[in-house]
Amino acid sequence: MVRDSLRLRLHQLRAALERRPRTLLIGCCGLVLSGGSMVWLGLYQQIDVSRQQPTLLELLDKVTSSTPKLVKDPSISQPPNPPRALNWQSPLAKQCSGLDQTVRKRLQGAQKSLRRRRQSIAIDPSNFGKRYSIDPWNNPINPLPRVVVLHETSYSLQSALNTFQQFHADENDQVSYHTLIGRSGSVIDVVDPLYRAYGAGFSAFLGEWAVTNPEFMGSVNNFALHLSLETPEDGHGGGQRHSGYTAEQYDALALVLDEWMGRFAIKPEAITTHQHVDLGGERGDPRSFDWAELQVRLAALNRLC
Repeated sequence: MVRDSLRLRLHQLRAALERRPRTLLIGCCGLVLSGGSMVWLGLYQQIDVSRQQPTLLELLDKVTSSTPKLVKDPSISQPPNPPRALNWQSPLAKQCSGLDQTVRKRLQGAQKSLRRRRQSIAIDPSNFGKRYSIDPWNNPINPLPRVVVLHETSYSLQSALNTFQQFHADENDQVSYHTLIGRSGSVIDVVDPLYRAYGAGFSAFLGEWAVTNPEFMGSVNNFALHLSLETPEDGHGGGQRHSGYTAEQYDALALVLDEWMGRFAIKPEAITTHQHVDLGGERGDPRSFDWAELQVRLAALNRLC
């Protein structure tokens, strides 16, 4: 049923149209054009905003624009065969219930302040590089980050930073991680995830590596993210084990992983260790890592369901 006030307005509009049809018609056209302009402007703004938010592939395309060192004659030089795939049984189990609500609330609170607490520290450009979309034989390779490799610093966090900030002309000495986590839970980013950190030299994950220099064997660096935990003092002298990592480190680790897993669609089973991907059998880090501590935190963040 039409209300009386609406009937009155319709009657007034009809009377006005009868008295000044041309004027009212122009006014209506103006309203239509104005409304159309607003709609067009809104669509234009949406399109413009979308252009300011490029996809991950577009971002990677910008940082992989250069090419690796190409072989002079691909007909007489072939890329090395990838290694035999080593099975990786992830210690992280699927978990959709039994979540620790105390841990959940603590991490949600820390998550809000993570961006403010994180530090970015510049390192020497010799210790990181671009992700490549072709290998030295001009074959396409996938530069998308899809594996996380966990490490430890072996010595103090500051010692690792000092190494990363030094120029290394010899490629065998070039080293870096994307992110480091201190004993207090501090988070320090040193290499943008869109770039290639030199965290694992001769390495592969599930039989996959990427050869980016014809003078070296392949590694996971071109498609990996590297994260390192600061080693406790009792682990500085070597040995197979040490006292382990702090609760603050595990909290920060879970939050960084949560961000990377969301941003790059990384699955829990693609979180591995330097010890596992190392093909030289020389790496054992991160020593004394407690997967149960990471399990409860990633489950609380709904990353294991």
